Amino acid sequence: MNLIDNCSGRKDYYCLSLCIVLAVFISGCGSGSGGEAPAPVTAPIPTLSGTIGIAAGTVVDSDVNDPFARNVSNDTYLEAQAIPSPVTLGGYLNRAGVGPSGASLDAGDLFDYYSVRLEAGQTVTVTMANVLAGDLDLYLYSDNGTAPPTLEASSLASGAIETLSISASGDYFIEVRVASGYSSYTLTVGDFAPAQVQGRLNSTDAFVAGDVMVKFRDDLSLPVAKQLPAVRAAVLGLQAKAGSSHQRLQLMNLGASEARHATFKILGLAQNRDRQFRFDNADKQLKFETMQVIKALRQRADVLYAEPNYIYQTNALPTDPLYSSQWHYPLINLPAAWDLETGVSSVTVAVIDTGVLLNHPDLQGQFSADGGYDFISSDSNSGDGEPGIDANPNDPGDSIGVARSSFHGTHVAGTVAAATAFSAGGSGIAGVAPGVKIMPVRALGKIGGTSYDIIQGVRYAAGLSNNSNIILNATQKADVINLSLGRVGGSIQAEQDLYTEVRAAGVIVVASAGNENSSAFNYPAAYAGVISVAAVDISKQKAPYSNFGSTVDVAAPGGYTGTDIDGDGFGDGVLSTLGDDSGAAVSFTYGVYNGTSMAAPHMAGVVALMKSSNSALTPAAVDALLQSGDIVEDLGAVGRDDIFGHGLINAHSAVVAAQSAPAPPPLLGISPTTVNMGAVGSSAMLAVSNVGSGTLQINLVTVTAAPAWLAVSEVTVNATSKLGLYRVTVDRASVSEGSYQADIVFASSVNSVTVSVSLQVIAQALNADAGYHYVLLIDTVDFRVLDQWQGAVEGGSYRYQFDNVLFPAGREYYVVGGTDLDNDYLICDFGEACGIYFSPGDFRTIGVDDVHNGLDFITGFGVGVQASSLLQRAGIPKGFRRQPTIKQLE
Repeated sequence: MNLIDNCSGRKDYYCLSLCIVLAVFISGCGSGSGGEAPAPVTAPIPTLSGTIGIAAGTVVDSDVNDPFARNVSNDTYLEAQAIPSPVTLGGYLNRAGVGPSGASLDAGDLFDYYSVRLEAGQTVTVTMANVLAGDLDLYLYSDNGTAPPTLEASSLASGAIETLSISASGDYFIEVRVASGYSSYTLTVGDFAPAQVQGRLNSTDAFVAGDVMVKFRDDLSLPVAKQLPAVRAAVLGLQAKAGSSHQRLQLMNLGASEARHATFKILGLAQNRDRQFRFDNADKQLKFETMQVIKALRQRADVLYAEPNYIYQTNALPTDPLYSSQWHYPLINLPAAWDLETGVSSVTVAVIDTGVLLNHPDLQGQFSADGGYDFISSDSNSGDGEPGIDANPNDPGDSIGVARSSFHGTHVAGTVAAATAFSAGGSGIAGVAPGVKIMPVRALGKIGGTSYDIIQGVRYAAGLSNNSNIILNATQKADVINLSLGRVGGSIQAEQDLYTEVRAAGVIVVASAGNENSSAFNYPAAYAGVISVAAVDISKQKAPYSNFGSTVDVAAPGGYTGTDIDGDGFGDGVLSTLGDDSGAAVSFTYGVYNGTSMAAPHMAGVVALMKSSNSALTPAAVDALLQSGDIVEDLGAVGRDDIFGHGLINAHSAVVAAQSAPAPPPLLGISPTTVNMGAVGSSAMLAVSNVGSGTLQINLVTVTAAPAWLAVSEVTVNATSKLGLYRVTVDRASVSEGSYQADIVFASSVNSVTVSVSLQVIAQALNADAGYHYVLLIDTVDFRVLDQWQGAVEGGSYRYQFDNVLFPAGREYYVVGGTDLDNDYLICDFGEACGIYFSPGDFRTIGVDDVHNGLDFITGFGVGVQASSLLQRAGIPKGFRRQPTIKQLE
């Protein structure tokens, strides 16, 4: 409906507003005496109209703050709003009395429930529009007929994104809940998962229930005695578990149920604990309460960061220990490398793992002088009979029940540097770099390893302060660290800070990419500064289990025991040192495993050979050599790809390159180089940097074939070099159903890097509803509103029409439409559905001589800035300001 009528002879919405609100002060709004003369106008245009279609899979929350929108409660699971899958949904929540005025201001809208059929592997994501104004949480319940339904998972992140992965297909309830303040939000269900989630707290992640890792801010006003870990823990009602210095990361525990009551009260969570979710599973209950405590700690001024104590697992897929040929060494041209370098004893590779069988005959004489360390802080996880951490990294076995132990660390250590004879008299197997030393660091036990213990182990190996109170000097510390372990889930600041610090100390970190056959980020391999290693089989093909994606840097042999391509009667796994504890005592054996855990030590061993050839080799130099392609065999797509990274490591080429490697030359690097927007993504960030030394500058950024749906823009870049952060955005409204791919080419003064971008567009659902819409005619010069239409969806679209439009002479206008779920009078701000004629990537103006009917375009919710190109051009940081309606003015 068109709400604007003449107001003292002028068809001007500002005038209408003034006439209604300020009538007592103003006599008329026409061409009365004084003031500027009105701009000349053209003859009225009888109609200006069009149809707004709705982007695929779009739905709107049934109770929002806009008083003109329909209001159907979805505040309980009994009132849950049915939604399709996949879906992109816009919603709004607020605490009572908080947020813009509107339908839900006074009473508040605390919960939104949705009923949906979800499939295994899908992801549910909530993106907040205004993280500064409030905080939303995400919960998932099984719709299994129970009353109330069973809570399956929760996400209590402290950032703008909450996300949960679906492990089993079925019927579910999704609840979005406001924890504080207010915010619009976008709920997406589909195959697209956020690469990283700031402040992730997800109940489906593996972490130690009850454990909290805390780093306090330095407070010089407090005496040292009050900064002691035990004292700071007691103040919070927590128990100090590990960490002897107030200047380092602390490990704390919630304690027994009675103690947790005190902690909740201190942190202001006591009422929540009494009425909050209750689980029939004690471990799930404790995990949830751990998340609540961590979230509360993050809000304290004296806490730098608080994190879960994540559990890591080895990335190996063990089989029966069998003797087989080491086909994996010729695969990477290792025999030729041995003609040039076998390693020097001054180079050390730390193997942070389950420990090592120190008495294995093929490892004698191969260990570093420091002897290594055991950092497993939990006695039940350690199983070595020694309380707490200790100086004995021998692997006592990780078996539970009658199963054999994996002796995973022994297998990894043998691949790195098992004793090798290059003349008669040798026995056993060969290691990649037999001349270097192995530093055994034990951090994985019977249930795996925790974030805290692994952090301590890495710090020890890198010569940094740690809980052993032993700080290795420059000649003692490791040159290379191998981490054949991993976990899924989000990144945490404590771990990223660690690997940044380790890299700054000149230590090269190598990690396994993971065995989920997935593009999901696997940590620590996905952290910046860590070399992520994928696995190939005996045929140089991707191993069936190997992870892939934008964080993979290089490939190495991981094997696959499901085949016997060489016909030797054994599975084609990686052969190395092992142990067997099925008898009364451990016997020292050899056997084949497969996994990215086996690929990583191949790479770590080759890096050790490189370091042996050139002691000045730095982490940046290794990165540069990888990206140059000089030390790899290119597999798969030409150049870097998501399956093999930069390619299969070539040991001979690597040693040759290292021997002659000066300071690395300037080299353009971009992360990631592959961006898949999936079915719902709309934007992504690219980090563009010089990964070598010297200088370079970006000369040109181009999009191949210039598709209308793809754009790239600067976010924060250096004015001279043009290095920094770039944003990639896609406009789904400009393309029809199907899959799309295009490349962005960054051309520098040294080299060019191509970033591949893809997206999928699904068919529009018949029940699509993007919410109550406002359509504005926006002046292209001053961005004022000439006229406004508003209305609800009808039959899956919006048919808008303006009557008797008076265009000022010589002026042109944009047609912009969108929701105002939070009723803040802004259109096209974060969290709102938005559309622009012709499309956000191709906005077209309307003037008096242009076509005025059939002005059709698409609207929909997105994850990120809506219509960012027009907003940036307008210099409007938030959105277009719609006009109040008569009802709202009254």
